[in-house]
Amino acid sequence: MESQYPHLDHDHDHDHDHDPGTVEEEQQQGSPPSAIILAPIPQPQKVPTVSAPYQFQSPSKRISSPADIRRFLDSHSATNFLGFVVSLSDSIRGHKISDPCHLSPTVSAIVSILLTLIQFVDEIPPVAQSSRYGNYSYRTWHSRMIADAESFMFRFLLQDMESATVEIIPYFADSFGNASRIDYGTGHETNFAAWLYCIARLGLIKEEDYQAVVARIFVKYLELMRKLQLVYCLEPAGSHGVWGLDDYHFLPFMFGSSQLVDHKYMKPKAIHNEDILENFSNEYLYLSCIAFVKKVKKGVLAEHSPMLDDISAVPNWKKVNSGLLKMYKAEVLGKVPIMQHFLFGWLIKWYVFASFFVYYHMEN
Repeated sequence: MESQYPHLDHDHDHDHDHDPGTVEEEQQQGSPPSAIILAPIPQPQKVPTVSAPYQFQSPSKRISSPADIRRFLDSHSATNFLGFVVSLSDSIRGHKISDPCHLSPTVSAIVSILLTLIQFVDEIPPVAQSSRYGNYSYRTWHSRMIADAESFMFRFLLQDMESATVEIIPYFADSFGNASRIDYGTGHETNFAAWLYCIARLGLIKEEDYQAVVARIFVKYLELMRKLQLVYCLEPAGSHGVWGLDDYHFLPFMFGSSQLVDHKYMKPKAIHNEDILENFSNEYLYLSCIAFVKKVKKGVLAEHSPMLDDISAVPNWKKVNSGLLKMYKAEVLGKVPIMQHFLFGWLIKWYVFASFFVYYHMEN
């Protein structure tokens, strides 16, 4: 798949440390992506669960350099987190969104949280302003989300786990965009996946829930984020420009390509068929993403989203999915400007010492 389309090589996603006025300067949309570097296809991993006595702690940032990225990618934390994402991708393979799936109390509680956040948008209309991006009402929505975050966690946390809020709320709070910049990108999306991973570490999301995590929770999360993007005109956080899959998201493309693996009729080129998009985008995440891109961007797909157009030439969805897994590791988890904001605590540990291989790779 590497020869079909290169991975992204832009590194300004989710960069909260800059002033809001620097976004346009960061985009560098004229720079083509580089060739794929070592990014083996991740494998599913069973999430290691924790048990009492719990040692929850306020998570903190640890990554500030390429050496830190290598240390992280070589750690059990990265292996287990990425394995969780891959397991979610595998769980939805061959399934439509509407297919029956196991709905645990935790899954139902998280869906209810997302429904509440969608309702907040309806209750907080955008204000009239001259600027195209970044409606200030988003900050009101964000403040309300933060204020209710602890009560949201109590919807699913067991009584002896309530102290986990100190560790999991920061991931949740950073899952829906940045209030000061009024933007959103794949770093925030990764925080949402990390929040779900932490809940899995607590044993509240189990393997039998994974299909519902994608088909119920993540689908509802995507609905919320699209509403936030449209209503409050969120700025793309460090847009990759024409070299990106999408201005805001990555994971729904990965999950959506897995849905379509071995589909009898729909091949990657089917994204160019408007009838297919209209009739099946409600059942397949990848098609939903394409339909949304075409809705918000004017013109020809090959011009405003050439990478998506290139992917449509890949012969089958299995190659698309494996390529996207590599890209996620290299272009999201492997980028300092995204991961410098990622948090580490007790549930997602920061390993001080990297393996000999990492240090050898750094020196050579």
